[in-house]
Amino acid sequence: MPRKRPGRVRTKNTNRREALKLSSMAPEDFNVRPDEVKSIACPDCRTWRRIMGDKVLKIREHCISDKVAEGEKHVTCPGSDQLVVIDIDVRRWQSEQDRLLRDAMPQENRRAAQQFYKPLPASATPVSRIKAEVTLETARQSYLAHRKGCTRCVGGQHCTDGGILARRYVLALNLEPVRREALKEMERQELRTAWKQTAPAARKAQWAKHGGKAVETANNRCADRTPGSLSEFRGPQLPLAPRDVEAHDRRQAELGKQYAQRKSAASAA
Repeated sequence: MPRKRPGRVRTKNTNRREALKLSSMAPEDFNVRPDEVKSIACPDCRTWRRIMGDKVLKIREHCISDKVAEGEKHVTCPGSDQLVVIDIDVRRWQSEQDRLLRDAMPQENRRAAQQFYKPLPASATPVSRIKAEVTLETARQSYLAHRKGCTRCVGGQHCTDGGILARRYVLALNLEPVRREALKEMERQELRTAWKQTAPAARKAQWAKHGGKAVETANNRCADRTPGSLSEFRGPQLPLAPRDVEAHDRRQAELGKQYAQRKSAASAA
């Protein structure tokens, strides 16, 4: 691909006009992008011409008519060799032009500056690596489904995933009695909790229905009682003195002697 050489100013002549500042022109009447050839719409003939030079910028010499090759007279445009001064912020001008181009583009042709690609869905996790609640039935179904579709699991031989599923099924089979007992204990605990919540209210309703004195009277009629004795609702009448006073005193004396002997033996040692 041929290399594009920058345009060189081959003459020092100018049209003796004041330098043309780009800030005084419409933004769409010139092109000063860094990676493109600089060009401008000539203020006199309104045709696009190239801007020549590197430091000293001039509009390239051109004719008024574009039909000189067809026989028309060659007449130089007064805008030829017009000095040009870039007194604008090129980056800001370029961003503004890009925005105008995007706005003018049809909606179906627009593309985002940054492309976002939808990620590919991840492959499904093997059944042997799924961490879920393992029961005897789920372990059995997973193992049988793998055996049915795996060609490497034949007889007593298993592949890697088949071995994991087989061990999981055996473990679930061994833990099944413990799981059932724990489930029963949980049910019993729930029943006890429910009973504790409802029992006080039920007892209070029964006591209010039958009455405390009526229950005590009925209980006293069940057995013969000595006059002056109390019922179980108020507690038994406990004796305050021993029945055999002499035997009680002898027993206390013997215990005192035994305590004295043990104390003397401990002091001698």
